[in-house]
Amino acid sequence: MSRLTADFWVSAYLSRLRLADIPAFVVKKGDVTAGAVLIKLNTLDGQAKVFQREFNLMEDRREWRILSEGYERDVDAALAKQRSFDADLWIIEVEDRQGRTLLDEIGLSD
Repeated sequence: MSRLTADFWVSAYLSRLRLADIPAFVVKKGDVTAGAVLIKLNTLDGQAKVFQREFNLMEDRREWRILSEGYERDVDAALAKQRSFDADLWIIEVEDRQGRTLLDEIGLSD
């Protein structure tokens, strides 16, 4: 089974967010073909979460899990740590007071 490139997935994700009127932007552009993608959700109240996609062996599928959550400064520190050992990493920041990321929609966890 072929997989989408990271660049293509990020473009599609940003388009879907725009359609839902959810502001988002690329904080760090990673490897175009195979960089890992982290999604930072900023709820604009000093709190944030970072999601990463992991493979669930028990259910034979990929899913989004929380990598870090709490005060935004602490979440940013966790992101900086991830960046320090993964130069190919993508970071997308989503800003939504309601906490929407759309990551649970069909096609975004595949």
